Amino acid sequence: MTTGRQWAVGRAADALAMLRRHPRHLVLASLVAGLLAAPLAPATILLLALAAAALGAWPLPADCAADAPAPGGSPALALLAAVALVGGALGAQARLTALDRTQLPPRFGTTVTARAALQEQPRPVRYGHTALASIAGENVMLRIGQDVPWPATVTGAILDVRGRLRALGPFEQHYARRGAHAALSLDAVAATGTARGGAIGFVDGIRTRAERALSTGLPQRQAALLRGMTLGQDEALDEQTREEFRVSSLAHVLAASGQNVALLLALALPLLAYAGLGLRGRLIGALALIALYVPLAGAGPSIQRAGTMGAATTVAALAGRPASRWYALLLAAAATLALNPRASQDPGWQLSFAAVAAIALFAKPVAATLRARRVPQPIADAIAMSLAATLGTAPLLALHFHQLSTVGIPANLLAAPAIAPITWLGMLAAALGQLTPALAQPLNAINAYLLAYVGAIAHAAASIPHASIEV
Repeated sequence: MTTGRQWAVGRAADALAMLRRHPRHLVLASLVAGLLAAPLAPATILLLALAAAALGAWPLPADCAADAPAPGGSPALALLAAVALVGGALGAQARLTALDRTQLPPRFGTTVTARAALQEQPRPVRYGHTALASIAGENVMLRIGQDVPWPATVTGAILDVRGRLRALGPFEQHYARRGAHAALSLDAVAATGTARGGAIGFVDGIRTRAERALSTGLPQRQAALLRGMTLGQDEALDEQTREEFRVSSLAHVLAASGQNVALLLALALPLLAYAGLGLRGRLIGALALIALYVPLAGAGPSIQRAGTMGAATTVAALAGRPASRWYALLLAAAATLALNPRASQDPGWQLSFAAVAAIALFAKPVAATLRARRVPQPIADAIAMSLAATLGTAPLLALHFHQLSTVGIPANLLAAPAIAPITWLGMLAAALGQLTPALAQPLNAINAYLLAYVGAIAHAAASIPHASIEV
């Protein structure tokens, strides 16, 4: 126990020393702390600002000053850190006020008829489905009962809806974190045959063509799995498949995350270079793809974090500078929290940051230890990544879902060789499908075997006794 406590204290001291050696990191970390502290009392925010100032004014140890890129322990840095923290808290409070502005509460309890823009495909829940839609510029959760016929529609479709408007229930508050101000229990819904326009309508069209391409020539179950692994769309998965991927700790491959952005860049950058683009052209092309992929994949907190980190890392890499993973992680936190200060309450946001932080802390030393024991490097790296991500996210999984997978590491190791090929083939199929879905069929035919392999691993792992334990 003492050794573990000493190790934790040492890692915390290392983190504080890193912040003092890198003033930009300290200021950005103070901004993130302020964004997170917005709901706290003003006195608490002031105490945190004083702590940030003290950290900025704390002189660097003599053995650290030599490698510091900028001097630490200055009054100016202390002031910047305190201002960043207070500014982050005030900015987040202003953003929350704007997000909470609504005209719907006076109409609670009444039956309304309106036109709604569908922002996502309905998700199955007990006794029906739910979906996020926009009505008169305000986000509303649609509650679709089992007795309400739902028309075949695409994301972005304009619907005529009628139902009873009410406040969000206790088990629907995750929609409040996504900006919903009310729930509409539907009595009737009909498609109008129209869709959203403008830039978001353009993205909707790309997504619709990609969805059709990813479903061409594949059975429904595999098509749903491919859409999940490529675009983060898991709404069409049947409950058995969803449960098998959850129990086997493979559910993360069904959500758009940093892995998807990394694979997108790994596929796109060589193609951009092969096309003869220079440094600036490759940078602009990579950033444009990230900016397109984030809304295509639903623009949730996890993919927002991944997109911001991917953009920062790409700029650093193409500029010839060593990418700072911690700075990119702080930048991603600041960007996602500035957009929606409630994002930190989302389990997906928490799991995403915890996994990246754990990989940054533990993957390298674990991989080095395994290589020292003559484990081949690819296997050592895969084990280290899976182990670090599993350990980093385990407390949050226990907190939010009260379950832990006992088969997650071997299941992820077995599935790992197929994940990147599936995603790359899916991305290429989605791109070719913008011309015609038929062009995606040969790629989907190859992908069918890989999808079957990953599905078989999830099924076999979930079938093992005590594959998941309640905690």
